[in-house]
Amino acid sequence: MNNFILTKKIKEKILKSFLLIISLTIILAQNSCKPNRNSSRIIVAGAGKITSLDPAQASTFHALQLISSLGDPLYKLDLKGTLQPKLASGPPKISEDGLTVLIPIRKNVLFHDGSSFDAEAMAFSLKRFIRIGTLNYILNGRIAAIETPNKFLLQLTLTRPSTSILNLLTSINITPISPTSYSNYKNKFLNNKFVGTGPYKLTNFSSQHQKLEPFEGYWGTPASNQGIDFIHLSNSTALFSALRTGEIDVLLSTSLDEDHRRSLKIMTTQGKLKEGKGSALEIGYITFNTKTPPLNNSNLRKALLYTIDRKLITQRVSFGLRKSLRSLVPSSLNKRANTLWPKYNPKKARDLMKKAGYCNNQKLSLSFTFRSNVPADKLLALTWQSQIKRDLHDCMNLRLNGIESTTIYRQLGEGAFQVVMLDWRGAYPDPEAYLVPLLSCSKITNTHCEEGEAAASGSFWSSNWIEKALKRSDLLTGQARMNTYQQIENRAVDGGAYLPIWLDEPRAWSQNHISKPQFDGSGQLLLDHLRKLN
Repeated sequence: MNNFILTKKIKEKILKSFLLIISLTIILAQNSCKPNRNSSRIIVAGAGKITSLDPAQASTFHALQLISSLGDPLYKLDLKGTLQPKLASGPPKISEDGLTVLIPIRKNVLFHDGSSFDAEAMAFSLKRFIRIGTLNYILNGRIAAIETPNKFLLQLTLTRPSTSILNLLTSINITPISPTSYSNYKNKFLNNKFVGTGPYKLTNFSSQHQKLEPFEGYWGTPASNQGIDFIHLSNSTALFSALRTGEIDVLLSTSLDEDHRRSLKIMTTQGKLKEGKGSALEIGYITFNTKTPPLNNSNLRKALLYTIDRKLITQRVSFGLRKSLRSLVPSSLNKRANTLWPKYNPKKARDLMKKAGYCNNQKLSLSFTFRSNVPADKLLALTWQSQIKRDLHDCMNLRLNGIESTTIYRQLGEGAFQVVMLDWRGAYPDPEAYLVPLLSCSKITNTHCEEGEAAASGSFWSSNWIEKALKRSDLLTGQARMNTYQQIENRAVDGGAYLPIWLDEPRAWSQNHISKPQFDGSGQLLLDHLRKLN
């Protein structure tokens, strides 16, 4: 009987993979854009769909990945974290009082529609983002005025000195778009089009397939290939099979099942594939809703911080490919921060739970919501549940609740989830881009956040001290700034509203006839560097 069930499952898996590979072929054939496999065009695949290519709205990894190839930021970070001018022609000049930033703009740059890029175009894009951007909090209240003293000089007047402003200028979300093509979209999003200055221009868009052609008028080094077909499938098995059978040239790691990641890693060591890795800038963490019982009890939340074995989790979930994380900030951005959150200690957890009134004939029952469409989430949930049954079965019970990610994101700020698994990738590579979205708050009562990012994050926890410290940190540089962030995280640990779990670095695998995938300092795959080898 067991053999019959196993055989049936194998057949179903093979059939599902076969059908999805057929769908891949259909997607490529749509709009008469099926690439010639003997051409220099390259097929890049990932999981999920792209619903918006508007930089003021885009937030998913794949949307930002695509925008980074269709457009250019003012500055970009190299692999060493050094600021490199892109659409800026040189480094920014900051006044002695720190309130004025002058940015020289590169000349002879064209948008894909043939219009010229200049300081006015950059100002248009910045003002539009501040007005309608989904993540406009990163600029709101920071910039007092945006001016253009001449055609190729941008002037930002700040409300306060800001040491993070330079890294912020690398954000993909403020990639400039053509004022001509977006003239009717000053106050609304344009989802299915993108007109920027990048090495590629978009010639076809659907949620599952985007066609990129090299932009002949590009100001910089031209793309190393004849174009990219960016394909999206929702099934990890189909993506894995498509790479193995040669249906695709390059595969991104996002949302791949962990066993598929492991298999691709093994294939790389065997010389069957090439693997490239980017900066580990995505954190995985658990959020506790602190505004309703029983998690409004801080002792109880602190107890939960000791209940998860990160080493076991990362080994069982990712075979060690993910890194354990004890901070809300990636270690590459603040190396001292990765030891702040407590280690696994069930005895300490039990002691704190007893103080909160549990373990003595009373069990805590919690609902843990995970994203059903993110493979790693379910494995984490099952492992955590198993740990608790083994070590704290008389103190608590963890109920699992799988919900599709878009539903979770939509309801998060409503306080719909007691305990929820999430991930976050900062809008720009800076500690501020991780701490502000989770901890900042504009209206605080004691430690309860009524309005602000901490409420939108689903934790509803912050403090006036943290809010002041976040603003103070933006006046500091060097170690003084890092020390302040460490103090902020120490307060966050004491608040117990979050439980960081792991750090995930983006990976991409290519066929051997394709060059090794390369990433920039912001963790984006450099599509224009991919090329077919003789």
